[in-house]
Amino acid sequence: MISDRPSVIDDNKLRFDSFISDKKPLFDGRKRRLPAMGWNSWNAFGSGNTEELTKAMVNKIKELELYKYGYEYIVLDDGCYRPERVDGRLQSDPVKFPSGFKAMADFVHGNGLKFGMYNDIGTKLCSGAEVGIYGYEKTDCEDYIRWDIDFIKVDNCYYMWDNATFAAPENAKYSYAPNIRSIEVAGGFYSAVKDAIITGTRAEVKDDYVTFIGTFDGTGPENSPTGLRSSELIFDVLAPDAGEYDLIVTYATGAEEGVGQWLQIAVNDEMIFDDLMAETESKDDFRSSEPFKVTLESGVNTIRLMNHRRQENTLHSYAEIKRELINAGGDRDIVFSICEWGKTQPHDWGNKVGNSWRILNDITFQVGSDGDHGTAAWESDYTTSITSQYNKAVIMDEYAGLDFGWNDPDMLVIGMDGIDMTMNISHMAMWCMLNSPLMLGLDLRRVSKGDEIFDLITNEDLIALDQDALGIQAKRIFTTYECDDPALSYIRDNDRIDVLAKPLAGGDIALGFFNLSTSEKTLDKKIDVDLILQKIGFKMEDAARFKDASSYSVKDLFTKETKSVDEKVFSVPALPGCGCKVLRITPVA
Repeated sequence: MISDRPSVIDDNKLRFDSFISDKKPLFDGRKRRLPAMGWNSWNAFGSGNTEELTKAMVNKIKELELYKYGYEYIVLDDGCYRPERVDGRLQSDPVKFPSGFKAMADFVHGNGLKFGMYNDIGTKLCSGAEVGIYGYEKTDCEDYIRWDIDFIKVDNCYYMWDNATFAAPENAKYSYAPNIRSIEVAGGFYSAVKDAIITGTRAEVKDDYVTFIGTFDGTGPENSPTGLRSSELIFDVLAPDAGEYDLIVTYATGAEEGVGQWLQIAVNDEMIFDDLMAETESKDDFRSSEPFKVTLESGVNTIRLMNHRRQENTLHSYAEIKRELINAGGDRDIVFSICEWGKTQPHDWGNKVGNSWRILNDITFQVGSDGDHGTAAWESDYTTSITSQYNKAVIMDEYAGLDFGWNDPDMLVIGMDGIDMTMNISHMAMWCMLNSPLMLGLDLRRVSKGDEIFDLITNEDLIALDQDALGIQAKRIFTTYECDDPALSYIRDNDRIDVLAKPLAGGDIALGFFNLSTSEKTLDKKIDVDLILQKIGFKMEDAARFKDASSYSVKDLFTKETKSVDEKVFSVPALPGCGCKVLRITPVA
């Protein structure tokens, strides 16, 4: 039975304050791993995946020898379970997967590959099947270990403590603080508008109160991932003497994006309240709270009013799954793919429990079925395109790495309808430069050895960038779009060329030129060694050797042509619409 409140946060490592101060994982023994590679059923078959289709994909991976290039995980996405639990346990759909999940895992493992599954932190899966993991973490994780999984993707639909995609919109009451007008304490009156410091970028002043005290919803492409994506009210309160005082908050509650009912109060960084406030008539009906007993020191004290539960609740739910996987499986090596679509800014906290975290909603909503390839797009106003995902991921390089995990701009849409081969090539190159997980999402029966899709997904030079031992995501060092900082500016206008630089093991770098526009563009800018070193030199293995090289060996990772460059500049005069050029540059002593 679901409570009317999320779980108590009883571990400070799950608190917002730890996202900056404590970047260590919550659990010991996390493996430093490169981005996962494999095949996922969703883009190819949606909820229509079957045992027969999955076996066909395994057989194609073997036939094409894709495992030799690193594609090793076979992941069953949504639509594979019986829609309801049986005696409280998950079951395979008897029509789609009649042999059961353990038999499927045995088949995958018997072919030298690894097996992955899917669930949701809420009460249902995104398909609506009533088998979400909430409340069943222990039982389900025991079954996942019994089924011998190597990978788990966990979604975020129907999540009770936020207004997730299919959850009730009024669940936003848990995600935002009430509107705050003022506080009274120690004989002083403090206006939220005039006397408080408003942190971050989320909260807004409206008339004589502050609203939107919480965390941005990052599901869509509207909000930049950089900077502080949440807000608090911070009051400096003067107490004449040390002792206990009454704190009264003037507030109004709501249940919509921006104004909620859940309030957190910290006094000198000690949480003294973390719960629902008494409901008011409306979000404009302000009332005085019952007194909160607070202990103040003599002199200035800091009182924080906030609600970080959008992030804390989600982290807590994913941490419960991670904990139960460890309890059931000991040191079993399982890739944990967090899929909450960037809603709660998972780049802040995902490293604590996961190996990767989705940064936006799906790259396509038009998935395929048996015989239907599905449809993808180069660009769109929402998340459903290659460039929508790229535009966010490209400024998130400082949140990724071997010691943390990987930004995930969703599965590859190579081979789907709606995009041509030029787009496919740039898509693959982007994901490799960004250290994204490389999860194929096409019906592999369409691929033959030596065809253009096969040659692209097995381009060893590109894959080597994604799987490079340094594990450093590329940084955007130049763009033709006018902005304050190419590395941090969130640019959604695709009428531009971007230049990305990526440090590689051994002292090489990869330099990627990407035309986001659908029209051919020329690039007058030459990228010189000084600019490269200025932007990524501090991350390179041997920046001095790169700087002092007498010449450079430059390899085009698509044409495979290698040439010697004596000058310390690199350029690409023109790029076709949606086109790219990726170079591997090796300094020559």
